[in-house]
Amino acid sequence: MAPVPRDGFRWPIEDRDSSGMLFGGFWPERHIGRGEYRGLEFLHVNARTIINSVPAASRMPFRYTINVYRGCSHACTYCFARPTHEFLGLGIGEDFERRIVVKVNAVERARAELSSSRWQGDLIAMGTNTDPYQHAEGKYHLTHGVVGVLSERQNPFSILTKSTLVLRDLALLAEAAQGTSVRVNVSIGTLDRDVWRLTEPGTPPPDKRLEVVRRLNDAGVACGVLVAPVLPGLSDADEQVIAVVEACRDAGAVGVSAIGLHLRPGVREHYLSWLASVRPDLVELYTTRFQRGSYQPRRQQERLSALVSQVLGGGPAGDRPVRSSPRSAPVEAAASAMGGTGAMGGTGAMSAAHAPDASPGGQLALFSPE
Repeated sequence: MAPVPRDGFRWPIEDRDSSGMLFGGFWPERHIGRGEYRGLEFLHVNARTIINSVPAASRMPFRYTINVYRGCSHACTYCFARPTHEFLGLGIGEDFERRIVVKVNAVERARAELSSSRWQGDLIAMGTNTDPYQHAEGKYHLTHGVVGVLSERQNPFSILTKSTLVLRDLALLAEAAQGTSVRVNVSIGTLDRDVWRLTEPGTPPPDKRLEVVRRLNDAGVACGVLVAPVLPGLSDADEQVIAVVEACRDAGAVGVSAIGLHLRPGVREHYLSWLASVRPDLVELYTTRFQRGSYQPRRQQERLSALVSQVLGGGPAGDRPVRSSPRSAPVEAAASAMGGTGAMGGTGAMSAAHAPDASPGGQLALFSPE
């Protein structure tokens, strides 16, 4: 439990306090995972603030986020958040998947910041960086604590996750939904178990996630699905996408949107290197699809929207109507603009209908590196 040596880390970044330290002027403490957490390393930090302000230029319908972890043991090959580890001087590959930064004072900071007279009760999105219900949550219970504080304050919030661990908080989320706007979205990019094992090795299988959708909605917690990211040559065949959308519909999802893969600098190099090692036959396809930058041609996004609409009908994004009430309006606004959610972990893209053209500057950075 000794402090992590400074060598190899770049923690004193950004002018967050007088010393320039990111996490309250302290170097992290290393805790080695044991038992079911074997292979993971947890870096304990004390965050100076836990509510992050999203830059106004991002044009997102929410302005605030909470992320209690950095790095993610889900190990999704395409995860857009990988470069946030590089920001700390850590690697975007195995470091991102195994060395998890834990903001151990997250619940205390949330309580203090939400109680401040300056806080106006805005929607808070969780899951905008890494999954709030990843494996570490089973050990630290920080998301559970933050949700409890948000519920106490009747502050609207949204959650995006791939994890069945969210069901541990089913009763808490249902209670919160009685007093404020709550929206959960589950990311299910494919039903193909071979593709799932290859690209999301640390996540629960797709059928288990569908059960999460069903149980949350049955409990009165509005839950939609992002079919995301849809991966060229792996999960983007028409019949594959239609099968996922049909399964989500049958599970009772209140909204479904499909989102194509995008690859920003850093993630692009990591993903394409991985692809060359496991599916070299697809490298040429990706070179063509992403020849103009981080995004695929607009026609690919339009095709995904059309497939969703083919199954569900509805608007241009194919999003099913959400059960509405005046209390749910803030979360629904975020859900609509984000393709069914107020938070985008894993892909960081907008809905297919709202996706920018395929240019590096077509979409502003959505999230600052918390």
